[in-house]
Amino acid sequence: MLNRTLAPLRHDIQDLSLIQPEELVFENGLKVFIFSNPTQELVKAEFIFQNVFAGRENFLLHTCLSAMLKEGTETRSSAQIAEEIDFYGAYLMPEYGFDQTALTLYSLNKHLSAVMPVVHDILNHATFPGSELETYIRNNKQTLQISLQKNDYLARRQFFKKLFGESRYAVMPTEEAYNALNREDLAALYREQIQPQNCTLMLSGNITEAVLTQVRSLFDKQWGNKGERKVVNKPVFPAFVPEMIVEERDDALQSAIRLGMPTINRDHPDFPAVQFVNTLFGGYFGSRLMRNIREEKGYTYSIGSAFASLQHSGFFTVASEVGVDSTEATLAEIEKEFRILRETEPGEQEIGLVKNYILGSVLGSIESIFSHADKFKAVYFYGLDLEYYNRYNRVIRQMTAADVQRIANQYFDYDRLAKIVVGKIGSY
Repeated sequence: MLNRTLAPLRHDIQDLSLIQPEELVFENGLKVFIFSNPTQELVKAEFIFQNVFAGRENFLLHTCLSAMLKEGTETRSSAQIAEEIDFYGAYLMPEYGFDQTALTLYSLNKHLSAVMPVVHDILNHATFPGSELETYIRNNKQTLQISLQKNDYLARRQFFKKLFGESRYAVMPTEEAYNALNREDLAALYREQIQPQNCTLMLSGNITEAVLTQVRSLFDKQWGNKGERKVVNKPVFPAFVPEMIVEERDDALQSAIRLGMPTINRDHPDFPAVQFVNTLFGGYFGSRLMRNIREEKGYTYSIGSAFASLQHSGFFTVASEVGVDSTEATLAEIEKEFRILRETEPGEQEIGLVKNYILGSVLGSIESIFSHADKFKAVYFYGLDLEYYNRYNRVIRQMTAADVQRIANQYFDYDRLAKIVVGKIGSY
C-alpha cells in the first residue's frame, strides 16, 4: 500500500523523449510529416505555406489572404463552408505569421472523409468574393481606428518600425493600405503561395493507412502546382541605431513603454542561455522586473521582457504600461535592473528557481501527440532538428552565476536599446 506520509522521490528533469515524425514527399513536392498516436481519435492537419513576397513586402496582403481563404470557392460560399465544417464538429482555422501562413483542420477520424474535401476545395479554388473582401476591409478599418487610440498599440508600431524598417516584420496597417486591397492582388498571391511545392503538411493524431490514402488522393494526385516555386527572399533591415522616441499625448493617463533591439534567433548557439537570463530578468511572474516595478514600487500591473525568434532575425523587448506620473521613475528602475544584472552575479537560489521553472515549463508543454508536432514545427523552419531540445535542456541545467553575468554583458545592455514612450514623460 502507498505510504502517503512519505514524499515521492525527487529527480532532476533530464532530456526529453520526443517523437520523430515519419517523413513523406509527394510527387507534387508537398512535404508531409506524420505524428501518429492510435489512441487519439482525432486528426490535426496543418498546411503551412512559406510567405512569398514580391517587391515591397506588403504583409497586409498576406494577412488578408489568410483571413479570406475560408470566404468562398467556385462551388461553396463562406456560409456553406462554415456549415459543412460545423455539421461534423470539425474546426478549420487560418493563421498568419510573419514568415508562414497556415490553414489548420481538426476533425474526428470518422468525419475526416467529409471535411477534407472542403479543405481541398479551399486550397484549389478559393475566389475571394468581393462582398466578403469589402466586409473584411470595413471591419479592419474600424478595428484600426480603435487601436490607434491606444498607447500600447502606438508604441508597438513605433518599436517594430525602428527595429525592422519597411520589412515584413514592421509594416503596419493604415486606412490607405486597407483601401488598396483588391481581388486581383489576392488571386495573384494565392496562385504563387498556395501550392504544394511551397507547403509543409503536419499530420498528427490517429493517422491510419486509410487517412494517408485519403490525404494522398486529395493532396497529391488532385493538387497541382500553378507555376515555378518562388524563391523566398530574406528581408532587408535598416542599420539599427538606439535612440529615445517619445510620442507625447496630452490626454494620456498611462504611458506605454517599449524598449528593445534586434538580436539573435533560435538557430544561434547562445539562444538557450539568453532565454535563461531573460527569464530571470523579466520572463516570468517571479522575475526581477516584476518584483521591483510591480510588487515593490507599484508602478504597473504587468511588466515583462522577451527574446522573440523570427525566421530571419530576432528581437529583445521590455514592455509595460504605467501611470504618467511614474514614467521616468519606471525607466530609471529598468535601467537600474540592467546594471545590476550585468555587474552582480545572481545567487544559487535564484538560479535554481529559474532552472526549475524553465525545465518544468518545457516538460509541461508536452501534453499530447499534437504537442510533439508543435515542438517539431518550432525548430524545423530554422533548419534544426529535435536534438535542439536536449541541447536546450542541457544548457539550462548547466547555467552558473558566471554564465548569467557573461550572457548579460553580451546581450543585455540598456544603452543599446531603442526606447519608445507613448504618453507623457518629463525631462528624461
